[in-house]
Parts: sequence; C-alpha cells; structure tokens
Amino acid sequence: MYAIVKTGGKQYRVERGQRLLVERLAAEEGADVQLAPLMYRSDEAVFDAKGLEQVQVTARVLGHERGEKLRVVKFKPKRGYKRRTGHRQELTRIEIVEIALAGKSSGHKAAKPAAAKEAKAPKEATEDGA
Repeated sequence: MYAIVKTGGKQYRVERGQRLLVERLAAEEGADVQLAPLMYRSDEAVFDAKGLEQVQVTARVLGHERGEKLRVVKFKPKRGYKRRTGHRQELTRIEIVEIALAGKSSGHKAAKPAAAKEAKAPKEATEDGA
C-alpha cells in the first residue's frame, strides 16, 4: 500500500514508516500534518477527486533542518563582473505515520486478521473433506 502525495511543489511516493526530507512545513516538531494525496494504491487504485477525499495521509514532523550549501557564481567575461553567493534550503524531516482509506488504515492491525483468515481456511478445507 502506497500513496503519491504533493507537498512543497513536489510529488513523493510514500509508504507507512518511510522518512523523508521535504520543503519546510509550518508545523512544530512532534506535530502531525495531513499531506495532499494525488494517488492511492492498495488492492485497487484511486485516482479520482471524489475517491481521494476519503484518503488521509498523516505524517509526523521529526525536525527542521537546513540542506547543504549551494554555491552560486555569476561571471561575465571582459567586464570585471563577478558575484558569489550561497543558498541553504530550509527542510523538514517527516515520517509517514498512516495511510488510510475511509476508515481502513495501513497499520499492523490490518495484517493480523488476514493471517487469521489464512489459518481458518485450511481447517475449513479439512472439515469439508472429512
């Protein structure tokens, strides 16, 4: 199960538990934020706007950081024009906590009932065969 979300003018493919750096979000450390989904994929794919209204992608802010320094050099030959500046991007480290579709979550709770169904299936098969 994964989703494609949009934040900071960029798109990211995210799964539950994934950590990533995105452009600075206006949220404090430890706060939960909702990311705008563009696509949801599980057993079935959800692309339409009506279906995406039911999808919730929740992320927890782990911290605010600054990216590595980029050097910007401007130079015009034969004119004596040289400029050197730098830039460090403001970033936020987030962790995807949950991807949910209309009450269904991507947590480990969903995996346990599926395992229970598999365990029941062979028992039922032996009862039918007996």
